[in-house]
Amino acid sequence: MKHSFPSGRLTIEAHLAEPPAGRIGSHPPAVVLCHGFPGGAGGAAAAALSYPELADRVADELGWLVLAPALRGAGASEGQFSLIGWLDDISAAVAHLRSAHSPSGIWLVGFGTGGALCICAAARDPAIKGVAALGAPADFDDWASQPRRLLDHARAIGLIDDRAFPAVFDRWSRELREVRAVQCMGGVAPRPVLVLHGTDDESVPPFDARVLADAHGCAELRMVGGAGHALRHDPRAVAVLLGWLDRQRTGQFV
Repeated sequence: MKHSFPSGRLTIEAHLAEPPAGRIGSHPPAVVLCHGFPGGAGGAAAAALSYPELADRVADELGWLVLAPALRGAGASEGQFSLIGWLDDISAAVAHLRSAHSPSGIWLVGFGTGGALCICAAARDPAIKGVAALGAPADFDDWASQPRRLLDHARAIGLIDDRAFPAVFDRWSRELREVRAVQCMGGVAPRPVLVLHGTDDESVPPFDARVLADAHGCAELRMVGGAGHALRHDPRAVAVLLGWLDRQRTGQFV
C-alpha cells in the first residue's frame, strides 16, 4: 500500500507491504528495500516502480514487513538527489519502521547505489541485523572524477529539478568521495552480509563485489553467471535474495 514517512523536512513516498495476518505475529522482521540510481527509461519517476512487486513477494512468501521508499528526488518523493541525502532517507526509513511498527529486527536490502548506501547505513546503526547488497559499487570514485557530468545527468533524468541545487557544489561533490561502502564494511562486520553481483554487470565491475566481500571478512559472496546490472529482474538473483532473507528470519546465517 502507498505510504510515506518524514526524512528531515522532506516527505518520502514509499510502498509498505505487510505480511498476511497471523503469518508471523505482532512483531514480524522488517526490511527496507532500496532502489538504485535510475538508468533506464522513465528516469527518476520510474526509479522505484518495480520494487512494490518485490516487496509484496517478500511479505507474502516470507512473512516480512517491507518498506520500499522512493529516495529523495525519485518517484513522488520530495527533495533533490545527493548521496548523503539518500543515506539519510534510508536511516529515516529505519527509524520510521522502529517507531511505527516495532519489528523484531530490521535488515537492509539495496540494489546498485542503494546497495552501497545500505552498507553505509548499517555501519551507522549497529542495531541493523544484516545487509544484502546487489550490484553495489565499492565506491563512487567514477562519479567523483566527473561531478559536473553527474549533476547534469541527475538534472536530465529528474532526480534534481531545482536549478538552484546544490547551493554549494563542492560540498555536494565531496560526498561522492566521502561515501564509500568498502570503508563502511568493517563497521558492519560481523553482522551477516550478502554481496550479490552479476558476472556481466555493465555498470559496476564484478571486481567491486569481491572487494566488498573481502572488506567484510565473512560476507556471503554470490556471483550470478551471465547476469547484468539489473538483478531486480533476474529470477536467479531474486531467488538467492529470498533464500538469504529466509535464513535470516530463521537464524540460519550460513
